[in-house]
Amino acid sequence: MNDLLAHRLRLLGLRNVVSVRTHTNRTVMITLTARGELRLHQGYASAPDRVLRAIVRFLNPRLPRSVRRLAEREFLGFPVELYAPAPAQPGRERPRPGDLALLQRLASTHERLNAEFFGGLLGEIPIRLSGRMRTRLGELSVELRTGRPTEIAISRRHLARHPWAEVEHTVLHEMVHQWQAETGRPVDHGREFRRKAREVGIHAQARRRVSLEKSGTCAASRAGGTAEA
Repeated sequence: MNDLLAHRLRLLGLRNVVSVRTHTNRTVMITLTARGELRLHQGYASAPDRVLRAIVRFLNPRLPRSVRRLAEREFLGFPVELYAPAPAQPGRERPRPGDLALLQRLASTHERLNAEFFGGLLGEIPIRLSGRMRTRLGELSVELRTGRPTEIAISRRHLARHPWAEVEHTVLHEMVHQWQAETGRPVDHGREFRRKAREVGIHAQARRRVSLEKSGTCAASRAGGTAEA
């Protein structure tokens, strides 16, 4: 399936991609890694050419942002869940002692950084703690159909192992993604993200070892689907 999908995408103009891998996790619909691996939802293997062309346009950094944004809307509108249902999602984690104080501190941090770097224009957003994040420091979830940001998740390992200043850096990183979503921009690590990251004084890619076995990067995601490039 992966080879056939890769062949179709290349016939439609896909370039500079080393390999194509599919998945059924709807947290992140499309990701292009720095190593040139394209990861996308398995349901796109059943998509018509117009949807695959939209994916190719979205992945082309030379196209105007408005064109890539329209392309993103087109392929996110394709009902991948009808062709490759997502696995059942596990239940929410149970609260742990000390969670309330941490969440209050994170909410206060978000409010302060919002005022300092975004003029207080970002909306309030729920923040949760995740013990399942082994390679990510944090992530932003947004709705698939509307693009509305729904929550920020922060890794428990990150909170336990790193100084609070680094946690604030991660929150600010995810707030840049929140700014992208709320202003109708693609939620990715592209040129506009890097420009905004420099403006607020953070690294465009937050890389840090958060488990004993693996190291990873902070990633933007959507509950129900997103795209990264």
